[in-house]
Amino acid sequence: MSGAPFARAETIAVGSELLALGRVDTNSGQIAARLATLGIDVVARSVVGDHAGHLELAVRTALQRADLVVLTGGLGPTDDDLTRQAVASALGRSMHEDAEQLARIEARFARRAIPMPAINRRQALLIEGALRLDNPNGTAPGQWIDLGAQAIALLPGPPREMGPMLEGLVEGPLATRVGRARTRSRGLKVAGRSESAVESTLQPLYAEWRAQDPPIDATILAALGRIELHLFVRGEDEASAVTALETAIGAAADALGPAVYTTRDESLEELAGRLLREAGWRVAVAESCTGGMLGARITDVPGSSAWLDGGLITYSNALKTALAGVPAALIAEHGAVSEPVARALAAGARARCGTEVGIGITGIAGPDGGTEAKPVGTVFIAIETPRLAACRQARFVGDRAVVRQQSVSAALDMLRLALTGLDPIGEAR
Repeated sequence: MSGAPFARAETIAVGSELLALGRVDTNSGQIAARLATLGIDVVARSVVGDHAGHLELAVRTALQRADLVVLTGGLGPTDDDLTRQAVASALGRSMHEDAEQLARIEARFARRAIPMPAINRRQALLIEGALRLDNPNGTAPGQWIDLGAQAIALLPGPPREMGPMLEGLVEGPLATRVGRARTRSRGLKVAGRSESAVESTLQPLYAEWRAQDPPIDATILAALGRIELHLFVRGEDEASAVTALETAIGAAADALGPAVYTTRDESLEELAGRLLREAGWRVAVAESCTGGMLGARITDVPGSSAWLDGGLITYSNALKTALAGVPAALIAEHGAVSEPVARALAAGARARCGTEVGIGITGIAGPDGGTEAKPVGTVFIAIETPRLAACRQARFVGDRAVVRQQSVSAALDMLRLALTGLDPIGEAR
């Protein structure tokens, strides 16, 4: 059975652990991004616990507003894996045991030389009229149910199983149900600016983008240490869409100026590493309040040994002196959290490690330790290179984790500004 191209989709992530145990639903975002490339917009996302009645209601509701409903999770063998049952009930359909799928599950256990538990038989249950989606990475098959004008897809929850099955779905049953229109996107990332400041700067461009044919939609996302602008165009002509997006991204980058650190899909630490490699420079860090987090962010990038020599974690005043060479008299005069000490940490990291670049961070991450003159969130970040030495004083708002993460992001942004010949504190807000 086939019908008109799908335009709207809804995702339902299944599992009580996503609600109560702090687990994050990453599948829905991956599904939305993949469907967008086919011109299918995800209009709603939901997370539902392991409750048959709630799941059935979620499926019924989704079918009222979407052409395609994609569920992930709840396809395991245990009593709380209820997705098959709930979808069957929502559609008023029965289930039957698929002999071929049961043989596949039994063979998978046999290869591991262990008997198949009886409860795994339920993973061979197919909803009436469903197409089985094979799962080479697990025992839970997916299912595709074509309803004519609509369809439902059941995918497993583990990402290593869901991802390949999603690609198989896109290249298989979905391939005949997409139109010629596609949604294409471009983006840029900003550091050192607030979300409201970015929004205010870009406001004059929004009306211009919406008036284009096809129109350009804009979304601003705020994350710790960065603001992201995402632009979207939906249309059939790829060349004109790409041109429109490139022009719009260029206009946004011109308006925002040096605050834009990339128009690629790269992080601050990836960009900093690329710039260091291009300059032929290496960096060393001396961290107090961040306790090694800056070094960790840098080493998150594969190949970072090409531009990071190492660093010092100088939490105590004694080690600031012993390891980074910060004069004890300087600490006594200005305090450990001060511009002179941050500058001395940067210089000490550079000198002790023999690198071209040194970064020093010292601050009060909280929740204790703040004073009227230096409240919690006060952080000094210094950088020293063969060309400059600079220090930024920041006052970050948030809990201890937020202050530390913001400090690291600010240090990386200072590094990229210095490496591109810009004022390392000129974009600080």
